[in-house]
Amino acid sequence: MTWFDTYTHRAYAEAVMVGLLAGVVGVQVVLRKLAFHAMAMTHATFPGVVLASMLGLDIYLGGAAVGVLLSLAIVGLTRSPSRTASGATGVILAAGFALGAALVAAGPAGDRKLSAFLVGSIVTTDTRDLVVTAGTGAVILLVLGLCAKELTFAAFDHEGMRAAGHPVTALDLLLLLVVQAVVVVLTPAVGIMLTLALLVAPAAAARLWTDSLARTTALAGALGIGSASAGLEISRHYDVAAGATIALVAAAGFVLSLLLSPRHGLLGRLVRRRPAAAASAAAAG
Repeated sequence: MTWFDTYTHRAYAEAVMVGLLAGVVGVQVVLRKLAFHAMAMTHATFPGVVLASMLGLDIYLGGAAVGVLLSLAIVGLTRSPSRTASGATGVILAAGFALGAALVAAGPAGDRKLSAFLVGSIVTTDTRDLVVTAGTGAVILLVLGLCAKELTFAAFDHEGMRAAGHPVTALDLLLLLVVQAVVVVLTPAVGIMLTLALLVAPAAAARLWTDSLARTTALAGALGIGSASAGLEISRHYDVAAGATIALVAAAGFVLSLLLSPRHGLLGRLVRRRPAAAASAAAAG
C-alpha cells in the first residue's frame, strides 16, 4: 500500500498541484487583465468535457480539443478591427456553456458525474488524475519559465513588443493555451463554475502585497496551495462541498488582502490619509 492509495491523500496532493498551477498562471491572467477571457473559457470548455464524458472518451482530451479551438477563435476575433469583436467573443463563449448545459440535460437522468463538472469533486481524484495534473503542470511551468521575459514584456508593453518585432500573436495564443490547459486540469477538482476563483483570487491577492513580479508569482503559488488545501480541510471537517469551499477560501484571501495590504489595502490607505489630513489642517490653521 502506498501513500496515494488513500483517497484523502490523493485529494490533498491534487489540491497542492492545482493550487500551485492556478496561482502561478493566474499572475499572467491578472497582469494581462484576462479575467473575462478566463471566465468565458471556463464556461465554453464545458461542452467539450461533457460530450467526451457522454461518449466515454477522455474528458481531458475533450476539454483540450474545444479549448484549442476557442483559443484560436479568441485570438482571431481580438485581431479583428471590428467594433463587435469583443461582443462576438462573449456571445460565442457563452453559447458554448449553454451547449454544455443542454448536453447535461439531454444526458441520462441523475447522471451525477456530469453535474460534478460544474462544481468539481476533488475527493474522487484518482491516480490517473494526479499523473495528468503533474505532467501538465510540469509542461506549463517549463513554458512559463522559458518565455518569462517575453511574457513580462507583453504584459506591461504589448504594443512596444509588437514594434520590437516579437511574434505577439503567437505569444498571445501560447498564453491562452496555457490558461486553457489549467482550466481543463482544474475542472475535475473544483469544477467549471468555480475554476475562475482559484485562478484569479490568489494572484490578485498577491499583487496587492508586492510590486515585484517574481515575489508576486511565488506568493500567488503559495496562496493557491493554501486556498486549495485549507478549503479541502474545511470541507472534510464540516462535510460541505470541497470545490465551493476552496473557491470561498480563495475569495476570502483576496478580501483580506484588499483590506490589510499595507500599500494597496483599504486600511493602509486610511492610515496614510490621517497624517496627511492632520498636516493639511495644521497648515490651514
